[in-house]
Amino acid sequence: MQFFEQIVYADVTIAHICYALGLFILGILLTKFGNMYLRRMLKEHFDRDQSAVIVRLFKYVIITILFLTVLPLLGVDLSGLIVAGGIIGVAVGFASQSILSNLISGIFLMIERPIKIGDAVNIDSVDGIVDSINIMSTTLRGFDGLYVRIPNSKVFTSDISNYDTNRVRRFQYIIGIRYQDDANKAIKVLKQVICDESLALVNPKPRVFVDELADSSVNIKVWVWAPASEWITVKRRLLWKLKIELEKNGIEIPFPQRVVWMNNVEENS
Repeated sequence: MQFFEQIVYADVTIAHICYALGLFILGILLTKFGNMYLRRMLKEHFDRDQSAVIVRLFKYVIITILFLTVLPLLGVDLSGLIVAGGIIGVAVGFASQSILSNLISGIFLMIERPIKIGDAVNIDSVDGIVDSINIMSTTLRGFDGLYVRIPNSKVFTSDISNYDTNRVRRFQYIIGIRYQDDANKAIKVLKQVICDESLALVNPKPRVFVDELADSSVNIKVWVWAPASEWITVKRRLLWKLKIELEKNGIEIPFPQRVVWMNNVEENS
């Protein structure tokens, strides 16, 4: 026992060093097991990249706590480090507010998960497919092929429209017909074309109805639901089919028209 009570330096004995070393090894082992458990727990809720970032942050936090626990056992006075760290932290904080904001926003985005890789979204008026979600920024691949990098602080505070969250999506047309055309017949024709479209959903069911008596046309509104992954294809294909079928049935889409009345006034000679 006297061996372990021998002083190595200052008030630190061999027992202190052995205890600190054992605590450090135990902490490293617990960190590894914790990382394995955390990966399995996050696997069902996050993709691989997001899980790796969260596990890495967990590892850094545990190691920091471990060092703060072990260093006093080795005779290291943390008061000076805390004061110095506080001063440095304040200076770095003022210099990197946007970085910290993006970092914290990235963590909350990974927890809340309003978007995921592959989703079609609108973020801060930018449309595109989510290509990557990193700890500092999110990258969208625009529908025109351009890549847009958006800081996570802006992603977190912006309105996000996720087009793929729901498995089905509705689109609509406003189709104008002439006043002399039979609106009931037009509605029947439109419904039949929609019924023949294999990707137009039955539930929620489509709706076709007269929506407005406009200046030059009777406007019929068409609501159709389709799978979110196919809605743009269905929308484009169905619009052309509706036009062709209306023309086959003698129903025309009118041009804007104006009726001008001329009042002839005979001048008194």
